[in-house]
Amino acid sequence: MHCDATCPIGIFDSGVGGLTVARAVMDRLPNERIVYFGDTARVPYGVKSPDTVARYAAQITRFLLAKNVKLLVVACNTMAAVALPAIASMSPVPVIEVISAGAKSALAVSKSRRIGIIATPSTVASRAYEKALELYGGPDVHAVSKACPLFVPLVEEGWLDHPATRMVAEEYLRPMLAEDLDTLILGCTHYPLLAPLLAQVVGPQVRLQDSATAMATRAAAVLAELNLARNDGPPRHIFHVTDMPLRFREIGERFLGRPMEDVRLEKM
Repeated sequence: MHCDATCPIGIFDSGVGGLTVARAVMDRLPNERIVYFGDTARVPYGVKSPDTVARYAAQITRFLLAKNVKLLVVACNTMAAVALPAIASMSPVPVIEVISAGAKSALAVSKSRRIGIIATPSTVASRAYEKALELYGGPDVHAVSKACPLFVPLVEEGWLDHPATRMVAEEYLRPMLAEDLDTLILGCTHYPLLAPLLAQVVGPQVRLQDSATAMATRAAAVLAELNLARNDGPPRHIFHVTDMPLRFREIGERFLGRPMEDVRLEKM
């Protein structure tokens, strides 16, 4: 496949959460076209087996490569944790992912090097964040992880500041707060949408870190290195989903802070 600067960036996630990454990319690279894929029919991924996630990831990768994207952004932590080698082996274009970006950003702000990770069960089981923190920060990093499977459906429901969501957050995070953490990685792209509520639960002594801004910075660097940055604007973005496009648009426009003019339903 041949890519030039006019080709779009492909971003994919299990649902609406990856729009946090898409928004950061739009803000950092306002001239770039984006083709987004949210697998809304099969969300959440974090409670599915690694083989199932890898199969879904391969399907979406093929779909986006057929759109002649110049860069693949794996916005789903679960896919990055369990399917990144398969995605990278399929792709003739660069692939960037959220886990290394999130680990590096957490290490940059943590003073005590006591870092918590909340993520889906699959991501936690993979220990991908612990491995990345040790790789980039050394063996003295104290990492504690907690699976929070209920957060994804609560975000998809739009219950971002609901009493039920607060109760769930307090139940999940109470044991982690006993670990004297100073940084908490939001290890799922849905979780930044809960950041105001989570910040209240953990208190001001804990810094919340997600990888959206770091991913956008990395995307800009890769495109600059390859001389593939698009300089013409304004771009047109296309959003593909596998279920409930009207609901996706309704929630997604709040997350993006801008209209979603082209949302398309795809059957996988």
